[in-house]
Amino acid sequence: MTGTNNHRGRVTDYERIERAIRYLEENYRQQPDLKALARGAGLSEFHFQRLFRRWAGISPKRFLQYLTAGHAVRLLRDSRTNIEAAYDAGLSGGGRLHDLIVNLHAATPGEYKRAGANLTIQYGFHASPFGECLIAVTARGVCHLGFVSPADRRAALAELAAEWPRARIEEAPRATAQVARRLFARVNGGSPGVDLLVRGTNFQIKVWEALLRIPPGAVVSYEDLAQRARIPRATRAVANAVAHNPVAWLIPCHRVIRKSGALGGYRWGETRKQALLAWEAARAGDIKS
Repeated sequence: MTGTNNHRGRVTDYERIERAIRYLEENYRQQPDLKALARGAGLSEFHFQRLFRRWAGISPKRFLQYLTAGHAVRLLRDSRTNIEAAYDAGLSGGGRLHDLIVNLHAATPGEYKRAGANLTIQYGFHASPFGECLIAVTARGVCHLGFVSPADRRAALAELAAEWPRARIEEAPRATAQVARRLFARVNGGSPGVDLLVRGTNFQIKVWEALLRIPPGAVVSYEDLAQRARIPRATRAVANAVAHNPVAWLIPCHRVIRKSGALGGYRWGETRKQALLAWEAARAGDIKS
């Protein structure tokens, strides 16, 4: 498995937004104004406001409202109704993600035991609306997507190798760039879908399939997810399966929060989880700018 040089250079839009989100989270009780946020991001007020709206689809002031626990609780309550409506509309076979149909394919029991033997995995690091990510693909679909900071590329590759310990893993950024463009572009009209190949236990697969049925802009509690996966007494085990999801964003584990309204943990950072949820909520019409 070959490595790559760490990404260096200019601060990305997401890094500026992440810094602003962290500042908002830590200081929302003081209701920081636009001037303070822009200064923290190293931009003028005009450029920061424009950047934030371009990225999130809402103003920083509206985003501040999203960071309150009260809003999260309301979103959790309202999502129950929205998800039931989606199921009634015939969407129970899979979740839609900005015009992408996500098709999950589990490794067979034999493939699971072989841990990737005779399988070639190509990987690359690419920009996304939520920071740099590692994308890994096989001939049968995407098998890994994880967000990384430039300093953590080596650790990200180690995670991929641990998921498929006997696979041949090779760097192929040109091949994975095509996948990245497809995943993170806003697609107009229909899409043939995105195939995922995941390696997990039967229990984990059941939980990941339930995650796919949570529509963008909605959230569920861990208890609700356990109910939807038809394993209502296994909430703790469900939470563990959520934490081990190998495909960020496409299998939307970020849409699971605690029933109190607290975000709970996230494999790729709670600040990124906030960003993902607010970004989706804005596009789903939950928050009006």
